[in-house]
Amino acid sequence: MKLTLILLLLISSLMAVVGAFLTTSVSSFYINTFYQQIDSVFGQDQKSFVADLRSGAAQSDGADLIKEMLEVRAGELGIDYRTRNYFVLDGVTGDYLDGSAGEDALPLEQSTNLLTARNSVVSGDGTTVGDESDITADYMDVAVPILGGGNAFIIYILDNKDTVSELNSQLALLIMQALVIGLLISVLLSFLLSKTMVGPIEKLTAGAEKVAAGDFDSELPVESTDEIGILTGTFNEMAGVLQTTLAAMENERNKLDTLFLHMTDGVVAFDHEGRLIHCNPAANALLQQNVEPDCTYEELLGDLHPFRQVLALRQPNYVADELRVGERILEVYLAPFSAKDQGGVLIVLHDVTEQHRNEERRKEFVANVSHELRTPLTNVRSYAETLRDANGDIPQEMADSFLDIIINETDRMTHIVQDLLTLSRLDAGNAELVLSRFPFGEAIESVARANALNAKQRGHELVYDPPESLPLITGDRSRLEQVMTNVVGNAIKYTPDGGHIRITAGSTEDTVWMEVSDDGIGIPEKDREHIFDRFYRVDKARSRESGGTGLGLSIAREIVQRHNGTLALMPHEGKGTTIRLTLPIAQKKGPAVEEE
Repeated sequence: MKLTLILLLLISSLMAVVGAFLTTSVSSFYINTFYQQIDSVFGQDQKSFVADLRSGAAQSDGADLIKEMLEVRAGELGIDYRTRNYFVLDGVTGDYLDGSAGEDALPLEQSTNLLTARNSVVSGDGTTVGDESDITADYMDVAVPILGGGNAFIIYILDNKDTVSELNSQLALLIMQALVIGLLISVLLSFLLSKTMVGPIEKLTAGAEKVAAGDFDSELPVESTDEIGILTGTFNEMAGVLQTTLAAMENERNKLDTLFLHMTDGVVAFDHEGRLIHCNPAANALLQQNVEPDCTYEELLGDLHPFRQVLALRQPNYVADELRVGERILEVYLAPFSAKDQGGVLIVLHDVTEQHRNEERRKEFVANVSHELRTPLTNVRSYAETLRDANGDIPQEMADSFLDIIINETDRMTHIVQDLLTLSRLDAGNAELVLSRFPFGEAIESVARANALNAKQRGHELVYDPPESLPLITGDRSRLEQVMTNVVGNAIKYTPDGGHIRITAGSTEDTVWMEVSDDGIGIPEKDREHIFDRFYRVDKARSRESGGTGLGLSIAREIVQRHNGTLALMPHEGKGTTIRLTLPIAQKKGPAVEEE
């Protein structure tokens, strides 16, 4: 019955498509022929005839003259006085004047093409012809405006499509006859085909029932070489393949056992009674205990979620929660597996301690950025509102002072944003290093000279004791000089006026180093481990006063680490601070290095 229905639907669909295509093609053919005939009379190649029409329209009996000229060209226009006629209408009102048929042959409502021609007459254009075709309409028409002298006429040609309708009716009758014959043939063929197919399928069904019962030795006879015969042979092979498949499944089970044994996430499984089935070594490590074979769900995770509640979930639903074990934070996923008495609960443990730490760092970073930007923004707004509300009453000197503060606070925000962008590029790995070989000693001397004036303005004594020789090193000179400038600048900035700053340098077999020592405010012991954290400042008031963002040493450390070096606080006797920069002489193999 299914095969019969399929064939019936196939024949019906095919004939419906063919019928629709034929009727549409006939309509399109007649419409195209109609407009080709119109174009052969009124087209661009017939300007002389159109000119004659316009000359006739200029006469007092213009309608009669136009009709006479149309009668001469009636054959070319396909006028048969039955289905296709022409009419001469008033150009302004569209009223009937004359034609090959009476006024009652016109449509009750004026068509779109006729309205287009009338609009052309009203605008005085006279060249816009209403010749839009609509395959769904029950008529075809063309409206040609004719202007001559002070007169205006519209030549309206109308075809009622009776010829097309008659032809489509004949086509529909033929299609219906062909459809009936095709359906009868398809019914007969479907019964013959189904009879040859059902017998072998019944035998296959009986063989499948034996295999389902566990009898893999039964072999069905192959009685043909067609698709049914191939299916029977394939079914016989299936019994042998099942034995191989069972062995393969056992092998896959061994692979899963190996995977659970060595995976980093913890996996624990309990049966439907809450008894332990499996626990891999990673789970023991994450839970910081040795889960015994007689352990139950209630003993291990009973406080987290009720066992029966998890077991009642439907796949793919699961329960997610967090469990704190010592200093570790574990994500715990609990989900039921299988069903009924063979099911149980599978638990996956994932260590997210580092992710939580990173999230805390991110929140702290966002809070620091917000705090650092809020202060200068508040100052800018306050001084700007003061200047706005003063209405010129503030002395110019005070106003200039306010503007200087606004500019300084703006520069401070700009420095914060620039430092944040630099850190972002360094974190993302987008800040490429331009490696070259350069004299380490010359770089230190350049930094010392650049900071000498700043130190002198504060009354500091800046001394650089160069060693006898320092080797060439490989690195990004501009970045490393940025690090050195930051370290020296901090020493100048956080040392009270009249202080002493000393720069020393040296080298070993594989490294070079530079130390900057000062006798400034120093760094308390409790702050030493945080000095390279972002936005961390020992003396916050002094840092803001001097324009510090708390990001300089963080950026410097990132740059140094990308050079495989270190930037660290060194032990310092008395007041002040000593920071040591250590760099390898040669970098690891990478992009080509330019000689400086």
